[in-house]
Amino acid sequence: MHRARFSRVNIKIPKKALIITGIIAAPVLLFVLYTWSSLTWTYSAGERPGYVQKFSKKGWVCKTWEGELAMVSIPGTMTEKFYFTVRDDSVAQRINQSLGKRVALSYHQHKGVPTSCFGETEYFVSDVKVLE
Repeated sequence: MHRARFSRVNIKIPKKALIITGIIAAPVLLFVLYTWSSLTWTYSAGERPGYVQKFSKKGWVCKTWEGELAMVSIPGTMTEKFYFTVRDDSVAQRINQSLGKRVALSYHQHKGVPTSCFGETEYFVSDVKVLE
């Protein structure tokens, strides 16, 4: 029977190449960790009632649903606008079905998200309930 012999290959990586790789990899790794932590750590959470008056899918590369909720505290007063982002298409579909009705949006606030690729606002809607 014939046995194949494999010799050990000693690959020597120059020290300069390791240093350059470390200089490039460290900021990339820090950026990835910062982005992950800002998207998973919730600064605040709550609900906002009102009427969705604007809702559309936006973005050149990263498409997210962006909306505007008109909140009226007392009839006859100025409406306050709550700008929000939806990343889940099933939640976006439920919001589209409830347009024109009074709704309560459940949201999580994520501060410090580094790019608008994840959403234009820091308020990410996770659920919608029709109130009428």
